[in-house]
Amino acid sequence: MADTPAASGSPLVTGSEIARLAGVTRAAVSNWRRRYDDFPAPAGGGVNSPLFDLAEVKAWLDKQRKGRDLSEEVQLWQALRSAFGDEMIAGVADVAQLVTAPEKAAPDALPEDVVRLVRGLVESSSAGDVVNALAERFTESVRRAGSDQVTSPRIVRAVRHFAGEVEVDATLFDPACGIGTLLLAVGPQRGPRRCGQESDVRSARFAQLRADLTGRARVDIVTGDSLRDDQWTGLKADLVVCDPPVGDTDWGREELLLDSRWELGTPSRAEGELAWLQHAYAHTAPGGRVLMVMPASVAYRKAGRRIRGELVRRGILTQVTALPPGSAVSHSLPVHLWHLRRPQSPRDAATSVRMVDLTANDPDGSLDPRPDQAADVSLIELLDDMVDLTPGRHVEGSHRDYAAEYQALQRELAEQVRLLAEPLPTLRAGSGPSTLDGSVSVADLARAGLVEYGDPEPVSASDQLDTDFLQGFLRSAANTRRSTSASGTFRLDGKGARVPQMDIAEQRRYGAAFRALQEFEERARRLAELSREAAALARDGLCNGALAPDD
Repeated sequence: MADTPAASGSPLVTGSEIARLAGVTRAAVSNWRRRYDDFPAPAGGGVNSPLFDLAEVKAWLDKQRKGRDLSEEVQLWQALRSAFGDEMIAGVADVAQLVTAPEKAAPDALPEDVVRLVRGLVESSSAGDVVNALAERFTESVRRAGSDQVTSPRIVRAVRHFAGEVEVDATLFDPACGIGTLLLAVGPQRGPRRCGQESDVRSARFAQLRADLTGRARVDIVTGDSLRDDQWTGLKADLVVCDPPVGDTDWGREELLLDSRWELGTPSRAEGELAWLQHAYAHTAPGGRVLMVMPASVAYRKAGRRIRGELVRRGILTQVTALPPGSAVSHSLPVHLWHLRRPQSPRDAATSVRMVDLTANDPDGSLDPRPDQAADVSLIELLDDMVDLTPGRHVEGSHRDYAAEYQALQRELAEQVRLLAEPLPTLRAGSGPSTLDGSVSVADLARAGLVEYGDPEPVSASDQLDTDFLQGFLRSAANTRRSTSASGTFRLDGKGARVPQMDIAEQRRYGAAFRALQEFEERARRLAELSREAAALARDGLCNGALAPDD
């Protein structure tokens, strides 16, 4: 449904903004919309992102006395924070255990005020709502802390989008499931079998309880290090989703050198993400898919070149999607989503890789690429020395008008060649070094107040001294030698440099010549840059078929 504007002139707010206004979670606002018939109807936006009239929302909150005092949800979170500090996952797991079996004694670690608040919230809403609200607050608190401990809502949204329709009888697997956010979000709520593994005992416990409390059957989450201690040997899933640990060099390479999962090559210590990728692929059924969240650097790092090459050569990699900056929890750098599919037979293997570059998009905007944001790249084009799988590189090249660019570069080069010698000053033979015998140090000029030490070069501070004259002589052979170290490093030593003694009129004549020489050098540098650019464009175009030799 298309977005619709508000009928009144009152500002519109999102569900998240209502939550902040009332001091509750977004889950609580969603619960209000379900439970209260008089909650304001959407005044704009779309089905998936409704907007509400701010005046109507404020009136409803006042009527219901919502947001005037700290809500019980906020009180519960604050009490848990006070009791558990940085170990909040233990607290939320204990709360989930409490609401799963309210008739049993509360976990020993839960303070009495927490138990009282939890039981009150369950009476007014439901156990599932309480656990979902805690999961949302935990995710938000980790996001604000800049940690990658949980999968961000934007990445969850992207994985769900690209997973598409999932059969109700499918088997789903997440080998690094954390608190279950990604595993529980993909596919229909009821029907699929969901299998997960998580190394953190508390996170795994919370994920299992969360699944049980929200009505998801056939969910089994086990504890253990997936790479070192795979608890799902023999499992073949229809869809594997994973947001693996990033930058972990202690993933067990030395212990797993002969592991059968490395069918594409043994990853180096620095390529732990490619170990997780192969682990996920090893658990994929024929015809099944993998959606793996990857740092952008995995697409081009030298150490992973062989494994990337095998992914492409065997027709396993079907798509790489560069997500918008801001999609991840802990940083604003772009991340990639790698799409793999296990061929059912050699003839079923992919013959090209779809490259999708969404890095120019809003992280909350559309995930459907425009025509100029996607390109189908043949395998042979990818199998060069680098096997660079960065989408932007291939998308840009695919939609690039090589012929027009080359012609434009030719014209600009011809013009720059014509103009190159134009600034060169007309110079006559001088009378020799005798005319420059008298000199003064820049340090003396500075002490006299005629020079200021600028960045990076000294400048004139007086109408008795011309800046171009000063800086021109600073680059003389004698001053250059004085500023070059024994190792050959040049660093301008303005204080130790010397310049000739001349009257201001003569200084200006020299200054004009030095300015002209500087302009000539800048044009020569531009010409060199254009020459390199034209040669690289021509070579690339000839090699990929976009350009051909003239008849």
